[in-house]
Amino acid sequence: MTISDEPLLTQEAIAARVMELGKAIRRRHGDGGIVLLCVLKGGLFFTADLARALSGEVIIDVIRARSYEGIESSGKVTILTEPTTSLRGKHVVVIEDILDTGRTARVLLERVRKEEPADLALCTLIDKPSRRVEPIEADFVGFTIDDCFVVGYGLDWNERYRALPAVYVLNPDISPASS
Repeated sequence: MTISDEPLLTQEAIAARVMELGKAIRRRHGDGGIVLLCVLKGGLFFTADLARALSGEVIIDVIRARSYEGIESSGKVTILTEPTTSLRGKHVVVIEDILDTGRTARVLLERVRKEEPADLALCTLIDKPSRRVEPIEADFVGFTIDDCFVVGYGLDWNERYRALPAVYVLNPDISPASS
């Protein structure tokens, strides 16, 4: 697998959009405390940058789920790590790197709702509505893209490419033997 020569989303475009999302989240929640619930591992970079873009009180906690095997969604979502912060009565924003089929988001939102937050929102850096199988929409969307597998800025393929500062399209290697 290789990545595209040029980024699909540049570092500058991502930074500008994260600032806009921070302002939109603050408009919705005011100056009060917000819990950013980072979906690990992919949401790490996005959550860190978004937290810096928000002024005022911000608590960061994590939840970890697994649903991908290679470049395909397995269709099964397993929660591996639970948040340690009480979410009851708090303004919670679940931070996803990508909203794809919606299966992971559905499971995570159901899990968080059980704690009875005052408000619950979903924020995703990347939305791929063409792949949606669950009726889930994010409250805050960074970018909407077509159906392609992307890496960088937290998104990975088998733990590779996560630390790239921009988002690239992952291309399968085509060799004469495989054509």
